[in-house]
Amino acid sequence: MSSSRINDIQPFHVMALLARAKELETQGKNIVHMEVGEPDFPTPQPIIDAGIKAISKGNVHYTPATGLPALRQAIADHYQSRFNVSVSSKRIVITPGASGALMLALGTIINEGDEVMLADPGYPCNRNFIRFLSGKLCSVAVDASSAYQLTLEHLKQNWQANTKAVIVASPSNPTGTLLDKSELVKMSQFVKEQGAYLIVDEIYSELVYANDVSTALAIESYQENIIVINSFSKYYNMTGWRVGWVVAPDSTVDDMDKLAQNIFLAAPTPAQHAALAAFKPETITILESYKKEFHQRRDFLLPRLKDLGFKIEVEPQGAFYIYASCEKFTTDSYKFAYDLLENIGVAITPGIDFGENKANTFVRFAYTTSIERLEEGVKRLNNYL
Repeated sequence: MSSSRINDIQPFHVMALLARAKELETQGKNIVHMEVGEPDFPTPQPIIDAGIKAISKGNVHYTPATGLPALRQAIADHYQSRFNVSVSSKRIVITPGASGALMLALGTIINEGDEVMLADPGYPCNRNFIRFLSGKLCSVAVDASSAYQLTLEHLKQNWQANTKAVIVASPSNPTGTLLDKSELVKMSQFVKEQGAYLIVDEIYSELVYANDVSTALAIESYQENIIVINSFSKYYNMTGWRVGWVVAPDSTVDDMDKLAQNIFLAAPTPAQHAALAAFKPETITILESYKKEFHQRRDFLLPRLKDLGFKIEVEPQGAFYIYASCEKFTTDSYKFAYDLLENIGVAITPGIDFGENKANTFVRFAYTTSIERLEEGVKRLNNYL
């Protein structure tokens, strides 16, 4: 018999779609994949070489729970060189992906009954982790007027005495929109005044196309209440390697260390050694070429989806997602996604994976496949719709 905690956690509906898509492929059907948020590019060769070298040299034993000291320092150096932000390596904790980072952050600061505020639509793990930790969820419906991001006004309208944290993401999943920098500063100040934490998901922060990349850590006045989550998965194309990190306030690092020891002990050692090569100039050159292609894919797909009748009120500025209203075609995004998969072999994600806010009339397209495949997908959609 499952625990009540587990029964309160929702599965990723897209995974059922993906499983069905794979089943159809084994039957010989051609599927255009625009459902899963995973880069289709290979991990850059310098990272692969570093991982192989680590294994061949026997670097496969446990690291400290907070991670390989050299990698913590490399990330700190990256913040200095990339953003001109000084961050002590002692504040950086290496985790098994961004999910591990979020679990440490929430597990360290949330008590039973504490409320966590986040935007709806938003990444599903966030709300499920809150439920798992017996916290209370405050989902705030956001729309195009705020670029699907929380604002200071949202915080003021929804704040409760037991609100302990706010989670934001820039760029966000599923919308690909950015949090306004001035709004972030105002929210940081407000959250600090309430004695709470602002958790900023920056896992797509390097995948911003028209604006300068940035980090919430540049808001030095509020670093004692800001927790930044990041990962090597998306920009660095290391999804299966499972390495992420959290930049934590000094006051929480020891507790995160203790929690990490008990939950997962440490992130995978060979993957941590491999990640040391992620910041090499030759690696960055490869990654920037990937980013350029993502940009081209967005510019290809966005106008064509609009031409098909999908309503997209806010242009995604980063990540690799387009969140589109499908209300012209359906009021059941889950059935709509299944119909597209079964009838024309196009896989997309239904809005119900990202919350309850108009979720039945929204779908997410991930441009994590080549322009040629996107073109084929658009052609099939055009003929079907």
